[in-house]
Amino acid sequence: MSGYEHSDPFDEGRLPVGSIHRLHYEQYGKPDGKPVVYLHGGPGGHTQKSNTSYFNPSIYRVILLDQRGTGKSQPAPEIRENTTPDLVADIEALRVHLKIPKWHLVYGGSWGSTLALLYAQAYPDVVGSLVIWGIFTTSKAEIDWFRGPIGATTIFPEAFEAFVNHLPPEERGDLTGNYYKRLTCDDHATRVAAAREWNRWDLSIGSLTTDETTFKQLDDEEWSVPHAVLEAHYSVNDFWLEDGQIMKEGNLAKMRHIPVTIIQGRYDMVCPPQKAWELHKALPKSKLIWIPDAGHTPKEPGTRIKLLEACDDLAIQDFGA
Repeated sequence: MSGYEHSDPFDEGRLPVGSIHRLHYEQYGKPDGKPVVYLHGGPGGHTQKSNTSYFNPSIYRVILLDQRGTGKSQPAPEIRENTTPDLVADIEALRVHLKIPKWHLVYGGSWGSTLALLYAQAYPDVVGSLVIWGIFTTSKAEIDWFRGPIGATTIFPEAFEAFVNHLPPEERGDLTGNYYKRLTCDDHATRVAAAREWNRWDLSIGSLTTDETTFKQLDDEEWSVPHAVLEAHYSVNDFWLEDGQIMKEGNLAKMRHIPVTIIQGRYDMVCPPQKAWELHKALPKSKLIWIPDAGHTPKEPGTRIKLLEACDDLAIQDFGA
């Protein structure tokens, strides 16, 4: 299953939010179709036309959104007025702006899954369904797995050592904080070098296997710097969430009526699969699909197939307006 081909967007624009940000969005597919919003990863990722390939253009109205400070949104990269509550509120502002009564589907992976869950908990009455993959709830346990002493760092020791060794010995006690200082300093060369190494670690553990093409993105400064800056910005601020906030009983209760499809690579080294299992057990209307031969990226064949199938299954359902 290669996915769906979409024509050029039938609409695009920039939505002013806050005092400095203008969010870039694009609409594809059927103008009066079932609305789906695509929430990209990161923080610091962005959307591209290929993200529409999961959605049947004869059924879906597909909205791509570049989050604050990334992609074609302006200004970028920008960390001012850029917090998790801001991003959640932006999704709702876009829905209102586009006069969409209710999202048929909210789709997100990795950091996008975080935003999808937070949005569903904040605005449960306007979410028809969720498709989320590579589950990330920002808990301390997940962060420790990603960059702590026990977790992915023990499985990819050579890649993590390279990440650590970019910093001088006296700065290695606070990797995220000292990378952040470099990523936000005034010296352009320092920022670019830090971004390359920050993102190299991400890419090293992002898929089941890597090859020479995996790291080509590191040469794209327009991707590398915003991605690293925003990801570090959110990390040093604990994502502006309490530890375990998404998984609290009161918050989960708000979204228990929403059908949720969870797709998780069994060997995801970025977002440990334990959290997908916990989320599935906590949501009675959820379906968990394990991908036995996949890591984190949705580009891996098994994950991609199941994402396409999930969106096709939901396309024929009716969640009301």
